Amino acid sequence: MENIISWFRECFTDEAILSAIGVTFRMAFFACLISSVSGIAFGLMLERFNFKGKKLIIRLNRTLMGMPPVVAGLVVYLLLMRRGPLGMLGWLFTIKGMVMAQCLIIVPVMTGMVHQHAVSKVPAIREFCITMGADRRQTLWTIIKEMRHDIYFCVVTCFGRSISEVGSVMLVGGNIKGRTRTMTTAISLLKSQGIFTEGVALGLVLLVMAFIIQWFCDFLQKEESADENY
Repeated sequence: MENIISWFRECFTDEAILSAIGVTFRMAFFACLISSVSGIAFGLMLERFNFKGKKLIIRLNRTLMGMPPVVAGLVVYLLLMRRGPLGMLGWLFTIKGMVMAQCLIIVPVMTGMVHQHAVSKVPAIREFCITMGADRRQTLWTIIKEMRHDIYFCVVTCFGRSISEVGSVMLVGGNIKGRTRTMTTAISLLKSQGIFTEGVALGLVLLVMAFIIQWFCDFLQKEESADENY
């Protein structure tokens, strides 16, 4: 127990661990931001528009929601490798490449979740807006406002998925110390080296940070609700 406590104290002075923490949250933030914007847009569009092949697209999206992360990482790796279609970008073994892999995993999840919530709620909201004479922009804003709690849950879920990912970021990022090593890939490395105590401690650090972020987001949401009630 004393070893774990002392290691916790050293966590925030060790450059390698601080780097892994920084890479983890940078990657998760941008992946979640891009995936949230894309997923919300795609989910609402799937609910709003009817077109030929819509059911097929919905089924394909649901299939992609369960795509193994290693498969997503391999696809992005093949795209970004030197001789790949996107090799000229130079994103392989970079945080940008890791974000790209994360988005391939998270966008279908976000799209599916938003679409599911939208199907059950948006028709009634849209009918109300039409009755009140709202234009398209006002209707869209009302839909987003009324669905904000559902969207918040979707975003938090996707952020959790991103921050805990190992397989795809290991393939695309290469687990390079000080550059692309995340907290999860660092834990995987410690496990392979048989250093279980530090691996568990680093996992606890990750959970604590995720809890703090979750608590802060919940606090902001409660403050917003309190202001509206006032």
